[in-house]
Amino acid sequence: MSFKPISKDYPLILASSSPRRRELLTTVGIPFKVVPSKIEEDINSMTEFEQLAIEMAKQKAQEVYNRLGDGWILGADTIVVIDGKVFGKPKDLKDAEYMLKTLSGREHIVITGFCIVNPLGDISHIEAVKSKVFIRELTSDEIKAYLSTKEPFDKAGAYAVQGIGAFMIKAITGSYTNVVGLPLCELILALKKIKALTKFP
Repeated sequence: MSFKPISKDYPLILASSSPRRRELLTTVGIPFKVVPSKIEEDINSMTEFEQLAIEMAKQKAQEVYNRLGDGWILGADTIVVIDGKVFGKPKDLKDAEYMLKTLSGREHIVITGFCIVNPLGDISHIEAVKSKVFIRELTSDEIKAYLSTKEPFDKAGAYAVQGIGAFMIKAITGSYTNVVGLPLCELILALKKIKALTKFP
């Protein structure tokens, strides 16, 4: 069955309130509107990290579809993994400080799961993308100063690669936009494959 493709009159629906994801979609010119999911993120519900990111993305997309009943819906979830632990968004200042101290001088993995639901409510594509990020050694003063900017508090792993947090990023292996919160290369390939986009760019 064929569906109406994404256009200005029939935009992709982003099931996320993340300003980073909005900026990424705006950058590549995909028409979209934001309808944040009401799903509560529970990063402790699974131990298989890729599956966790995928499951959260799926729940977000399906929850929004259940409310709207139409449209191409995109759900996404980003997690940071180190030492077999998942770092989501820090709960408070102490949690953010702990995350940054743990990441300091080490490599970690960033996983973004994304799910595309078609206009009938069926899953058309689901995928997890992994990137490796190396953080340079951070001093206590640098961590305190970064925390004082308030930037870490709504970011998985307590840092923003596209913001002030860029000062600590030594290297990235894999997709940069995945670390920001949405792997654009993989997303656009998926949208074209399922014919949600008829052409790009």
